Amino acid sequence: MKLDHLTLFLTIVEKGSLAGAGRELGLSATTVSERLLALESHYGVTLLNRTTRAISLTDEGRTLLEGARHVLTAAHELDSSVRLGAKTLSGLIRVSAPIDLGRNIIKSVVDAFLQANPNISIELLLSDGYVNIIDEGIDLAVRFGELADSSLRAKSLGKTQRLVCAAPNYLNQHGTPQTPEDLKQHNCLLMRFGHQLDNVWGFRVKGEMQQVSVIGNRLANDGALVHDWCLAGFGIAFKSHWDVAEDIKSGNLIELLPGYAAPSLPIQMLFPPSRSQPRRVRALAVALSEAFMGA
Repeated sequence: MKLDHLTLFLTIVEKGSLAGAGRELGLSATTVSERLLALESHYGVTLLNRTTRAISLTDEGRTLLEGARHVLTAAHELDSSVRLGAKTLSGLIRVSAPIDLGRNIIKSVVDAFLQANPNISIELLLSDGYVNIIDEGIDLAVRFGELADSSLRAKSLGKTQRLVCAAPNYLNQHGTPQTPEDLKQHNCLLMRFGHQLDNVWGFRVKGEMQQVSVIGNRLANDGALVHDWCLAGFGIAFKSHWDVAEDIKSGNLIELLPGYAAPSLPIQMLFPPSRSQPRRVRALAVALSEAFMGA
C-alpha cells in the first residue's frame, strides 16, 4: 500500500468524485481508476459504491477513511519534524465554526495564530448547519450546545448566555415586550440549525423554566444574516452574547427581558475520535481556549 494511494482515496471522498480527485491531483481518469482498484485489491474489499451520479463510502471505506487521515497526518508531521525541526508547526488545519462566532472571535484567533506560525495554513469553514466533521475531514470544530455524537472528543470552552434583543427603531414602531409571553405578539427572527427550527425560546420565570413558541416572517440558516436583520429593525432576535455584546454596548441593539435570563448554553471544541491530534491542532486549540477564557 502506497501513501499516494491513500491520498488519492481521501481526495476522492473530499471532492465527491473520481473526476474531481483527478483534477485536484493532476491525474488522468484512467490513473485514478487504476489506483483505486489497486487499493481495493490490496484490501480485498469494495471501498466506494459508485454510480454515474455519485459515490458513497462502504463500511470498510469509512474505516479506511479515518485510518488514512491518521496515517497521512502522522507521515506529514514526521516529514515536517525532519525538514523543519521538531519545534516548528506546519501543515493544514481545517476548522469548522458557526458563522457569527467565526467572524467575531475565531477569525482574530486565526489571524494571530497564522502570524505566529507562518508554516501553518488554516481552512476556516463557517456554517450554522450540521457538519459531519469526520466525513468532511475537519480537524477541529467549535459548537454551541451539548455533544450529540458520543464518538467525538470534546473540550469545554465555557458557556454563553443567549440574549433577546432588537434595534431601537423596531421597538419604537412595535413596542417593547415586558414578559416572554409578549414575544408571541412580535415578529421574531428565526434560525434553522440543519433540520431543526429554533422557534421555541427558553426563559427562567419565577425560578422555573418557561418555553415560548415564537413566530416571524424571516427565517434563515445563517446567523450573520439574522444578526443583520435584527440591526436593520426587522424583528427580535435570540443571539449569543458573543454575537451581540458590542452592538448592545454601542446602543445599536437593545437587550430585552433581562429579568428572564435564558439558561446558559455550553460551547465546546470537538475533535475526530482519533487517539491524538497533530501538534498544530493542539496548539490552535490552546489559542482558542485562551481567547474564549478572555472573551
